[in-house]
Amino acid sequence: MKRQNLFNKNVSGYDRYRPCYPAELFKDIIDYSRISSISKLLEIGIGTGQATFPFIQQGCSVTAVESGRHLSDFVMRKYEMYSGFNVINADFMDCAFLGNSFDLIYSATAFHWLDTSKAYVKIFRYLKKKATVALFWNHPFSNRKDDKSNIASQSVYDQFSFFRKNPVEFTEKDCQPRIRELQNFGFENIVAKLYKRTRVLTTDDYIGLLNTYSDHLALKKKTKEAFERKMRTAIDKAGGKISIHDTIDLYLAQKP
Repeated sequence: MKRQNLFNKNVSGYDRYRPCYPAELFKDIIDYSRISSISKLLEIGIGTGQATFPFIQQGCSVTAVESGRHLSDFVMRKYEMYSGFNVINADFMDCAFLGNSFDLIYSATAFHWLDTSKAYVKIFRYLKKKATVALFWNHPFSNRKDDKSNIASQSVYDQFSFFRKNPVEFTEKDCQPRIRELQNFGFENIVAKLYKRTRVLTTDDYIGLLNTYSDHLALKKKTKEAFERKMRTAIDKAGGKISIHDTIDLYLAQKP
């Protein structure tokens, strides 16, 4: 099974534990794109809709593409009361839409699963002239040296060889490759912005969150159980809560 399809196995957990995005981010997208109630939007990789409602709330017509069948069914029920919302259960790379159709195409922590060299071409084709592409991600970080809960959790990660050692926090310089990609594929008026926040999770909520990550879900059962047991013990000893320091990166650009 492809790792991106593992999300389809834990739909309720994904909806419960995956965080939404900052209100300021949605305001920035709406202000930049100038979308309104007559706008047509396309969302790539909707998951359970953590990034969807602010656009539905604007009265926009939102078409979402989601490869996971259970995720598609879930989010269709979640937003079934909105007549302008529709979900297509398919891989975006297999979809075909009319050219120059959308006022905004966006993707929240999903675009990296695609063959981006081909995906950019498709997005460019589907956008109207002067329309907007918005790509954004959340980068959770729990390795701050002045945070006792982070020190405790990192001590567990360090015991398992398959986790990256000494992870570093996302910074502005990490935005440059994405900016260059957008430039290379013909987009203009590119804006990149970072947003910061800290979430405090209980031990149970952190274990629940871990079970929404593809690398965690891909672990063998015994390894996964051993890791979770040690992580639970470490966080409980540190006070029963862990701080997650998020950096959200947003990229906005226009089709000429």
